Amino acid sequence: MRPVSSRARRHVVAALVGSSLAAALSGCASWQPAESTPLLRLSPASLGRELAVVQRMEVEAQGQVRVFETVLEVDPDGLRLAVLQMGQTIARLSWDGQTLMQSLAPGWPSVVSAENVLSDLQYVWWPQPQVQGALPTGWMLLSRADGRELWHGDAVVFDMRAVRPGVIELRHRERGYVVRLQTQGAQPDFGTP
Repeated sequence: MRPVSSRARRHVVAALVGSSLAAALSGCASWQPAESTPLLRLSPASLGRELAVVQRMEVEAQGQVRVFETVLEVDPDGLRLAVLQMGQTIARLSWDGQTLMQSLAPGWPSVVSAENVLSDLQYVWWPQPQVQGALPTGWMLLSRADGRELWHGDAVVFDMRAVRPGVIELRHRERGYVVRLQTQGAQPDFGTP
């Protein structure tokens, strides 16, 4: 994995860890990702641009709030994410379109998976046509200028929206958590319907 600057590392971590960190916050060792929510595995090149983002991530689940910093870098060759807490790198993730690698600090919750982190990042940052093309029958990603909603049948399962400039809120209704991302640098292009 290519080293990232400490400033970049702070921004990348938040975007990638949304759903997985929420699981850790819940304190429920038996938590399993919802079987019905499709996990995305889109290539880094399918993003269609280079990306360098530093984010502050606030995860709220079961009445608890945890704060992390993330640094995310994406180029055609790969995606790299670092998650920091109190200035210490607690997780690294890399994805080249074929192999997903993770490096976790001792004590990292086993229920927090790289697969869920990667998927949540792609729901937020990847173009709507690429995400929709990867979804199985019965699933739909609806976009509007300020956000997106992932639908299964007639129910919203996961929604993402810009609540104000630089702040994105992810609400995973099926898993019962909310993530607020304060983003420096690039902003997601949710697109229009």
